[in-house]
Amino acid sequence: MQTFFTPEQLADPNLAEANKILRACVHCGLCTATCPSYQVLGDELDSPRGRIYLIKEMLETGRAADAKTALHIDRCLSCLACTTTCPSGVDYMHLIDMGRAHVEKTYRRPWFDRALRGVLARVIPYPARFRLALRAAMLARPLARLMPDARLRAMLAMAPARLPAPSPHDAPQVFPAIGARRFRVALLTGCAQKTLNTDINDATIRLLRRLGCEVVVARGAGCCGALTHHMGKEDMARTFARANITAWTREAQGAGLDAVIINTSGCGTTVKDYGHMFARTDLAQDAAAIAALARDVTEFLAQIDLPTCPPQNLRVAYHAACSLQHGQQIKSAPKDLLARAGFMVVEPQDSHLCCGSAGTYNLLQPEISAQLQARKVATLMATSPQLIAAGNIGCMMQIGAAAGVPVVHTVELLDWAYGGPKPAALADVP
Repeated sequence: MQTFFTPEQLADPNLAEANKILRACVHCGLCTATCPSYQVLGDELDSPRGRIYLIKEMLETGRAADAKTALHIDRCLSCLACTTTCPSGVDYMHLIDMGRAHVEKTYRRPWFDRALRGVLARVIPYPARFRLALRAAMLARPLARLMPDARLRAMLAMAPARLPAPSPHDAPQVFPAIGARRFRVALLTGCAQKTLNTDINDATIRLLRRLGCEVVVARGAGCCGALTHHMGKEDMARTFARANITAWTREAQGAGLDAVIINTSGCGTTVKDYGHMFARTDLAQDAAAIAALARDVTEFLAQIDLPTCPPQNLRVAYHAACSLQHGQQIKSAPKDLLARAGFMVVEPQDSHLCCGSAGTYNLLQPEISAQLQARKVATLMATSPQLIAAGNIGCMMQIGAAAGVPVVHTVELLDWAYGGPKPAALADVP
């Protein structure tokens, strides 16, 4: 793609990076074939190629974003299926991040939009606040039909029927390895996940300990910053990320770390990008080191020679979270691990397409999200599963709200297969 940035503009490292990304695009349009928002809406501006043109024009001219540009940028799920498809290697992830940041800085949204996005950014990353908000939403759910805005209805619908009590395992502490210590790892316990589902971290800790890992929940670590980052709120995202980098660097420089384990794939994609986020800052070296240590839990487990288990006689439909298969390019490890653990693993048609969760997307774009949810659930249920496995809490909530079978995290099934308790969600599954 031809660009027209001035030499003065290219002196800005961010614009120089954008220029390089834009010039890699050859207008082929293959990205439109795997873009969920384009498939639903059929608008070129709701495809990666269309958004690339919008961002190019906005950055070249230096103009403030307008309502039209913000609309189409907002409709991007950041599923990154386009990056997997693109034959030219266009770094769409970082380009859309720049576009969102420019929109956030230069466009004044309608007051209700500003308020809604502000509340999400200041509530969900904080477990105590999020828990209070969910309890309020649980009480207000009967009034959902009276809400004038679809986004408010979606937020009330998100509230689960019950909330688990906070897990004591999520507090800063060190869990010793069971038997001889082979690895020392830090675990990102997250923010929304440990509020909505405490079983995932508990299962991760149990399994890792049995495999010889000393597991550290580092003091000072918290939200990875993904949610605010994808809303264009760069300063908030970097504040969260900086806290994690500081906490994990302290552990790495102390007793050492073999990995930073992440069991929410959306968080994993962001943590692995810390080196890029802080490349031109005082934290560049530490950020790059932490990014290099980051591992999805299935990525880490695939490096350990786990034994083959007898058949479990359970048919498991595996949902590949976009942030795992496209963001981190981890595709076979979860399925291989489940098969080795004795489960019968099946995949849905069009497994590369997003379920519509995408962080806060299902709250801010509920109509599009609902269409993607319906399609994903239909393809999963067409495989006749007894349960569904996924590696991202957002996907689990999105699919679980419409599927007729239990949805559990991949690590819960692996923990069960290798000596842990049966997942609570499978209580009624024989």
